[in-house]
Amino acid sequence: MSIKSDRWIRRMALEYGMIEPFVEGQVRETDARGRQVISYGVSSYGYDMRVAPEFKIFTNVLSAIVDPKQFDSRSFVEFQGDTCIVPPNSFALARSVEYFRIPRNVLTICVGKSTYARCGIITNVTPFEPEWEGHVTLEISNTTPLPARIYADEGICQVLFFEADADDICEISYADKRGKYQRQTGVTLPRL
Repeated sequence: MSIKSDRWIRRMALEYGMIEPFVEGQVRETDARGRQVISYGVSSYGYDMRVAPEFKIFTNVLSAIVDPKQFDSRSFVEFQGDTCIVPPNSFALARSVEYFRIPRNVLTICVGKSTYARCGIITNVTPFEPEWEGHVTLEISNTTPLPARIYADEGICQVLFFEADADDICEISYADKRGKYQRQTGVTLPRL
């Protein structure tokens, strides 16, 4: 396996629709209020994806128990907006702006952006398996004792793409095994 560069990412996005919408360069502009945007788009060896303005913020108001086998929607409140406040020592789910279509010979790993990580905000994303497609559900943890602000339509984490050698492509892809999160849209909750 080898990590893929900006040239490869551009080609795969433009020719094969691997990332939609796709931003060809690294965007570092200011927003309508004149504030610097957290960068997104193609970087040297990855793609900085954006967080959509759709969030599920975990709360203890109704004393629900978080159980991955029987997930209770009372565990969170839904929120839409340009910014989302994640309470201290709490957690939110969100989704990517981009829709991904991963080729059979590719695996991705996602890492948080340093701008958020240095504020104690951790973004966790599981790998995109070969032939998985959909919007990415993002897990955002506020590890601090203070409320944390997340900016919608701005960068949240970086996707790194790894391509298998031609003679080492997987036998069974995510599509082959009919993965439960295939073609997900919106913020997708745990499924069994």
